[in-house]
Amino acid sequence: MESYLDSILKQFAYYKQLGERAMAQLDDQQLFEMPGPDSNSIDILVKHMAGNMLSRFTDFRQSDGEKTWRNRDQEFVSTFASRNALMEYWEKGWNCVFEAVRPIKTSELSDLVYIRNQGHTIIEALNRQLAHYAYHTGQMVYVAKTLKGKNWQSLSIPKGESTSYNAEKFAREKKRGHFTDEYLSGKEQ
Repeated sequence: MESYLDSILKQFAYYKQLGERAMAQLDDQQLFEMPGPDSNSIDILVKHMAGNMLSRFTDFRQSDGEKTWRNRDQEFVSTFASRNALMEYWEKGWNCVFEAVRPIKTSELSDLVYIRNQGHTIIEALNRQLAHYAYHTGQMVYVAKTLKGKNWQSLSIPKGESTSYNAEKFAREKKRGHFTDEYLSGKEQ
């Protein structure tokens, strides 16, 4: 179970960095662009994700994950004035996640926490949030890729390069590792 906690922290860090690498490819105006009439811009996705993070992980063990002060509907209204404001809120949300998760002990993973009065073991709550953040980070990457078009720099294995990528990977000795290790260190591929 200790490896679970290490893994979940690495996966949260991975999705944080993935979102940041997508946003870094955009100019300031593109962060606020909606790719379609009923879609979300990246600033709205950031606002929703960070709002969710602050609600779920503030007093993580002591209070319900859906805080009375949260206004979820307002998270889908664009209000950031700049990239800096957006990034500060993004960092605030992620810092709340990491500060709540890092102190968890393996012996506490089956303890209950509540989200809208529904009990979750800590493992279930962490898995729920990881899936939620992965879902929206994927949306951020898709929006950024759509806005950049041909100028997009792939954040994974670029199209047409799977064979060479796999050849390089299989040329190495087998070893134990986490899939995020190379990505988070900046040494992927």
